[in-house]
Amino acid sequence: MRVLVLEFNELSPSLLDRMIGQGELPNFARLRDGGLAAVTDAGETPPNLEPWIQWVTVHTGLPFAQHGCFQLNDGAALDSPRLWDLVSRAGRSNWVCGSMNAGYDAGTFKGNFLPDPWATGTASFPAGRFDAYDRLVRAYVQEHSAEPDLERADYVRFGKFMLANGLSPATIWAAIRQLAGERFRRSKWQRAMILDRLQWDLFSAVYRREKPDFATFFLNSTAHFQHFHWREMEPELFSIQSGPDDMEAYADAIPGGYRAMDVIVGKALDLAGDDAAVVLVSALSQQPMLVHEDTGGRQIYRHRDIARLLEFAGVAPGWRYAPIMSQQFLLHFDSEAAAAAAAERIEGLSLSDGRQPMWARRDGTTLDSGCMIDQNPGEQATVRSLHSNETPGFFDLFYPLEALRSGMHHPDGVLWIKAPGVAPARLAESVPLCAVAPTLAALAGVDGSFAEPSLIKAA
Repeated sequence: MRVLVLEFNELSPSLLDRMIGQGELPNFARLRDGGLAAVTDAGETPPNLEPWIQWVTVHTGLPFAQHGCFQLNDGAALDSPRLWDLVSRAGRSNWVCGSMNAGYDAGTFKGNFLPDPWATGTASFPAGRFDAYDRLVRAYVQEHSAEPDLERADYVRFGKFMLANGLSPATIWAAIRQLAGERFRRSKWQRAMILDRLQWDLFSAVYRREKPDFATFFLNSTAHFQHFHWREMEPELFSIQSGPDDMEAYADAIPGGYRAMDVIVGKALDLAGDDAAVVLVSALSQQPMLVHEDTGGRQIYRHRDIARLLEFAGVAPGWRYAPIMSQQFLLHFDSEAAAAAAAERIEGLSLSDGRQPMWARRDGTTLDSGCMIDQNPGEQATVRSLHSNETPGFFDLFYPLEALRSGMHHPDGVLWIKAPGVAPARLAESVPLCAVAPTLAALAGVDGSFAEPSLIKAA
C-alpha cells in the first residue's frame, strides 16, 4: 500500500494524550484511535539523545552504535539504505519532504527529495527542482533569530514557485494576517507555523500530482516552541518565572503548535484516503527542563557577526560559513591545515573569568562550532583573544536567543499507524525506536535487513 509518514519532531506522547482528552486535537484523535498506537524508546541518553541522531535510526532501523551519525549533516554520507532507498530499489516512487539528517542513493533514487533546512551537503532531487523554495526557507530557519540575508529576487522566485506548486488562498491570507499582526503584538515567532503551512501546500501539491508510493513530511516548529516556551505553558513547574509580557506572548505557543499540526493531520488523512497508511512518528519527545532552575536557567547565545568574531579570534580569511541551528554553525576551509589552525584559534578565546566561550570540532576541512556559554556571564564579562589587543564585551560579540531554555529531550516518542488491515490497539509497553523502519517497510511491502521485527505483518 501507499505510505504517508508524518514526521513531527519531538512531539510528546503525554501532551498529545492530554490535549486529545481535552478535545483540542480531533484529528490526532482520529489517527491514534483508528489504528496501532505505541510509545517508542530511543534507547539513548545525552549526548546521544538528539533528533539528528534519532531520525537516522527511524529511516534505517539502525541504532546510533551502528549508524554513527552524531552530527547534523552526517546522515547524508551514510552508506546504509534508508526506507526510500528500499522503495526505489523495488521500482517504486518516493516524495521525501524535509526529513532530518537524510540522504539518498543517487544511483537508484526514484521520486522527489527536499533536504531538511539545516542540510549543507545534500542536494534536492531532481536537481534544481526545489531551489527557489529551499533557499528562502533555509534562510529563515537557519537565521530565525535575525533577519535573513535575502534579496527581492529571492522572494519573487519563491512566490512564482509556490504559485505553481500548491500555494493556497488560506495560506496567503494567513501570511498577510501574520505580517500585519506583528506590528501590534509580539508574534514574530508564529512565522514558523506559516512556514509549516507553506511546506504542506508544496507537499500536498506534489503528492496529488505524482501519487508517490512512499512519502515523508517533516515539521519542526512545535519542537522549537517546546524548547523555549514550556515555562510559559506550565509556569507552576518552574522556580524562574517569565514576566507578564512573555506570559502574554508565549503561554499558548506550545498548545497552538499542537493545534496547528492537528489541522495538518486532518488534511493528511484526507489526502491519503482510506487505501493508504498514515503514520505519525516523532523519534523522541521533550519534557520540562528543570535542572538549571537553581542556577539561573539555561540561556543559549549566538554570535552577532561571524566575520567580526572570526577576525577577532585570528582566523585567516578563506572560510565559508554555513549556519545550522541556534548557536551552531559550520565553517568550510580549503585545507585541513587551515581548518585545524582556525579550530585552535576559536577554542583559544577566553572570557574574563577564564572560561572557554566556544567549541570548534574539526572533521577534515570542516569545523562544527558555536558558543558554549549557557548561562548569563554578567554584563561586565569580556572576551580575550591571543591574536587581538581588543577586549570586547561578551554581549558585543554574542546575543541571547529568545528565552531561557525550558524544554529538554526525552527518549519517549510517538508511533501511530492508521492503515487498512491494522486493527486499532494501544500497546501497553514501549517499543524500540529501531522497530519503526521494519514496520514502515512492511507497510510499504519492501524488503530490508533489520535486526528488529516489524510490529505488523507485511503488506
